[in-house]
Amino acid sequence: MALLDLALEGMAVFGFVLFLVLWLMHFMAIIYTRLHLNKKATDKQPYSKLPGVSLLKPLKGVDPNLINNLETFFELDYPKYEVLLCVQDHDDPAIDVCKKLLGKYPNVDARLFIGYEVAKYDLIWICDSGIRVIPDTLTDMVNQMTEKVGLVHGLPYVADRQGFAATLEQVYFGTSHPRSYISANVTGFKCVTGMSCLMRKDVLDQAGGLIAFAQYIAEDYFMAKAIADRGWRFAMSTQVGGTLCFSKLDYAVAWFIRESMTIYIFLSALWDPTISWRTGRYRLRCGGTAEEILDV
Repeated sequence: MALLDLALEGMAVFGFVLFLVLWLMHFMAIIYTRLHLNKKATDKQPYSKLPGVSLLKPLKGVDPNLINNLETFFELDYPKYEVLLCVQDHDDPAIDVCKKLLGKYPNVDARLFIGYEVAKYDLIWICDSGIRVIPDTLTDMVNQMTEKVGLVHGLPYVADRQGFAATLEQVYFGTSHPRSYISANVTGFKCVTGMSCLMRKDVLDQAGGLIAFAQYIAEDYFMAKAIADRGWRFAMSTQVGGTLCFSKLDYAVAWFIRESMTIYIFLSALWDPTISWRTGRYRLRCGGTAEEILDV
């Protein structure tokens, strides 16, 4: 009985300490956000002398907001950049969406093809198809790319589709995710979400280029680690998501459901490390590598 009491006391202490740590992370994220985020970045150099940026957009399939999200990158207020729309398959339906935008914005330096090697600028910006930006997003990120910084990242704003599942995703990236994300970066942990990252291409090439990270599920982590291992620092963009695009009731319900599912999601991933993405299925191996599961 004494052993059971001791175990229960230990669990209680662990739960209380975990509770305090979560609240500490929460307040750290709030304070950092109030001090540094959602503010216009100071221009580190004249607008006309901002360095060129190669924007790499990997695409696979089409979702309802794809054309609207991509269009925000064609409307960026930035002096010199190129848009590299990359697909893997020649029959991908995303190709038709890209061709519409290429015809609508002929003055934007944009191309549709397969590859990364042809990026012509020293800075390369990789972001997911579900990311939406505003005209000065790239200017803000480049201004964070100071002399000792090798990678600029930020809190992602995802706009992929309508419905409660999309609300659940946006609530996660606006609550639980930034709480851990910001506090980790404040305390010095290298925590980077690759949904929108601006990197020095020469540093990435030193690590083997993009192909060196193709084997990983969390390629953003390994790219960030490779850059940090070479002595470069990270910086965060000051921009965050805007006002809620759904009701406060939807927000509250989505937040409650996502928080309640945290332990289940974590344990499920440990029990069965199989990931379904688009039309493929992959198994996570030790070391972070991904193995495609082929249905025979």
